[in-house]
Amino acid sequence: MVPCLETGNYEMMNMWKVSAVAVAAVAVAGCTQSESIDLSPCARAAAESSGISPESVKGGELHIYTWSDYLAPELIVGFEKALGVKVVVDTFDSNEAMYAKLKAGGTGYDLMTPSSYQIPQMAREGMIEKIDHSKCPNVKKNFDPSFAGQIVDPSFTYSVPYTVTYTGFMYDKDKVPEGVEVNSWKILENPAMKGRITLLDDFREVIGGGLMSLGYSLNSADPAEIDAAVTEVLKWRRNARKFDAESYKTEVAGGSIWLGHGYSTDATQVIVGDEEEGMEPRDDIGFALPKEGFTIAFDEMVVAKDAKRKDLAYAFINFIYEGEAAKVNMEYLCGPNPVKPGIDLLDDEMRGIVLIDPETLKYGQVLKSIDDPKVMELYNKAWDRIKATDTK
Repeated sequence: MVPCLETGNYEMMNMWKVSAVAVAAVAVAGCTQSESIDLSPCARAAAESSGISPESVKGGELHIYTWSDYLAPELIVGFEKALGVKVVVDTFDSNEAMYAKLKAGGTGYDLMTPSSYQIPQMAREGMIEKIDHSKCPNVKKNFDPSFAGQIVDPSFTYSVPYTVTYTGFMYDKDKVPEGVEVNSWKILENPAMKGRITLLDDFREVIGGGLMSLGYSLNSADPAEIDAAVTEVLKWRRNARKFDAESYKTEVAGGSIWLGHGYSTDATQVIVGDEEEGMEPRDDIGFALPKEGFTIAFDEMVVAKDAKRKDLAYAFINFIYEGEAAKVNMEYLCGPNPVKPGIDLLDDEMRGIVLIDPETLKYGQVLKSIDDPKVMELYNKAWDRIKATDTK
């Protein structure tokens, strides 16, 4: 999420504008690492405080199932070096895809990062275990309480907060027609945008957007409100090229898509650039939050019930909550880990990028789980209608 990098403040009309000079300055220092940092001492300390010795786990493998571009490479290298283990990372592009794979028998994962709303269902179905906080003491010691209002389960019973994203619009400033209001859900039905937008392939995000655009709760259980949201989304679908949760990042950057419904961290990574990958800062790309409301969603770390290396999973969680590791990870993610010592280590410029101010948060709504099967059926049928309707 990018506040105005020149002021660190939330601007009028709920949107962020990034200056070329500020972006260039930040790109040198953050959202990617220009110099390799050895985090192995940090990883070793985290492992030992989680109750394992490096010698006892040497040769082991930790299997992580997460979103793409969601872990700083320095963390993986540092963990492997400190413990003599291998970290294997597989990725998913939506909670639904992740859940479906596990439900279909996908096994072999130790640590996963689903969004908060998905976790209660996974717990009920025996996919994940309760968190043993004696094996990850850094979590409760270092959790930043300023994030408490953005998480669903403050007791961390089955999960540990990893990072938060805010859903809005990544857009090409040069392509969006002049005068089109980019900080409103209404842009999605504007005829000038036909064929030039994508919607997230995520039923909670899309239907939730429809609900918020009408002034309803993101987590509404009212059949009439959900039905009204579907009507709104079908207007958007007439303009949308596709449902997509991944390629919009490159397509907006490449100009084939003018606006992608997407996540704050994805957009910020493109805006700031990646010096090591040869990606220049992009002052022509912006990120806006709808003024009618936007989604706040935490992705959290969970330990698989059938994990073969729970010891390594807990050591890695404990490692994420080490200050130096969190700092490096936030500079890579361009988003916050709720780790107070890590946030304190960020320089002022980077802190202004990864943190969102309290005034802005008033416009956001926390995405929560749907525990009532009848309400879930409403959402599933609504999504089926959206996907099946021919809008040509």
